[in-house]
Parts: sequence; C-alpha cells; structure tokens
Amino acid sequence: MKKIAVERLDHPTAAQLDALTDLWEASVRATHDFLEPEDIAFYRRIVREEALLGTTLYVIRTESNAFAAFAGIAGEMLEMLFVAPGLRGRGLGRSLAEHLIARHNVRRVDVNEQNPQAAAFYARLGFRTLSRDAVDASGKPYPILHLGLAEQ
Repeated sequence: MKKIAVERLDHPTAAQLDALTDLWEASVRATHDFLEPEDIAFYRRIVREEALLGTTLYVIRTESNAFAAFAGIAGEMLEMLFVAPGLRGRGLGRSLAEHLIARHNVRRVDVNEQNPQAAAFYARLGFRTLSRDAVDASGKPYPILHLGLAEQ
C-alpha cells in the first residue's frame, strides 16, 4: 500500500480555505444526516470564518493536488477531521489521525453522538468516552461526546 503523505498547511490562502470549507460541507452532508439544512449553513460560516483559522491544519492531497482530507488541531485536541465523500474508506482519516496522535500528541476529540460512524472510528483508534454534553458548543440540540485517548 502506498504511504499517505500528511502535509501541514501553513498560512492557507483564501482559495484554500474555501476549498477546505467545501470539502467540510460535502463530508458533513454525506455523514451528518441528523443536521437540518439551515444548521449546515450556520456551521459552514463558523468553519470558514473561525474554525479553520483557529487550528493548525493538516491535509492529504489527491494526485491532482486537490484536498482529499483535512484535520485541524489545537494543542492536544483534534478539533476536526473530514474526508471527501468519494474518498472515504481508503485510510485517509486513519492516516491523518494516527499522524496527529503520534507526532503532535493529540489526545482528545469531540464527536456528535448522532454520528455513530465517527464514534466507532475513534474507538478503533483507542479513544473512550469521558463525558457527554446534551447540546453542542452553539447550544444546538446535537449531543457531544468528549473522547480521550486511552493510554496504552
């Protein structure tokens, strides 16, 4: 299997931020069927204007140099990890997560309780539920599971 290259994206351009936001939205539409359409628009603005700018970004690119997957971290927190819908199941998310755990000391992540695929993905990587909030950080009725990496 070909090694998947993870690249730190320092000083992303406006066009790169737009492309990452588009990837985020496509991924969310494929995996977050519990979200209302107006909520996707609400979160899209937050992702583009705040979340992407408030994290250190890591990306995996396609052979044509487009973004295939990305993650954002802040300290030991994995703030976001998204894979282009057509590229899911190819190990991109796992490669990003393992890179960030091994090289950047990521130890925590939050997931939507209504996204069992994401919770199962992180469980396979060794994360366990530490606590739960009934609403998300915006006060919307999407419960959040706070996960921590089980120390080996």
